[in-house]
Amino acid sequence: MADATTDNENTNSNAGTNNTAPPPTGSQSTSVIQHMMANKVDAGLWLTRLITVVFTILFILPLLGGDPYSFYQRALISCAASSALRLHQRIPNFQLSREFLGRLFLEDSCHYLVYAILFINIYPITMALIPAFLFALLHACSYTKTILNLMGPQSMMFLRHMIAKLEQQQTNVLRFIACNEIFLMPAIIILSFTGKASLFMPFVYYRFLSMRYASRRNPYCRTLFSELKLTIEYLCAKPQCPQIVKTGLYKCIALVTRLAPQPDTAQ
Repeated sequence: MADATTDNENTNSNAGTNNTAPPPTGSQSTSVIQHMMANKVDAGLWLTRLITVVFTILFILPLLGGDPYSFYQRALISCAASSALRLHQRIPNFQLSREFLGRLFLEDSCHYLVYAILFINIYPITMALIPAFLFALLHACSYTKTILNLMGPQSMMFLRHMIAKLEQQQTNVLRFIACNEIFLMPAIIILSFTGKASLFMPFVYYRFLSMRYASRRNPYCRTLFSELKLTIEYLCAKPQCPQIVKTGLYKCIALVTRLAPQPDTAQ
């Protein structure tokens, strides 16, 4: 889910002379349908990601009423479907071998398939939907640009501007996702002790966080851990920091450093 979808620049030769965008013609609509039929997996990914976005919004803002927990589950189910489709794109031929499983668990889409399954049947956690929602939004916007280009270079300019603004903030969004993933760990530990999550949940989530830390395609989790470490060390070095707090924080840094996996840099 962390890799961005490539934009296809398909423009119509008869468009672009008017300042106002004309409504889509029959040929433009046909081009969109033909493109989606020729790229069924990409179109399916677009739809499942839009579903994730919609159900997350309905969970956070109950605009239509209904059971919020059902929206929460549906958002994660569609996230799992997106991850499974993307995983099929990345590694289409399944093999029951150790080498194949090793490749499988290196894929970001596999990480988020595990993530969605992990959170789908526990007490609803809004923080758990944030990464799924933001990744779905980023990738859905990327494919939406492809659809808009097929409809014409001047089609739906307001939507194009919104997508452009989101793309400008992509790095900040990815950093926020990584920060959310990190701070989900203490939230899960608290839920485990309050009986709202299994006692095994922190250990399973630790494996997910380890995979995100070692990701070759998305370095933001690793970067955020490094920045948090530097920030805590800077605060501990201040004379105002009590010795007991300083000792506790240094022990936490040592524990996290010891548990952190070594990133696999093999290509």
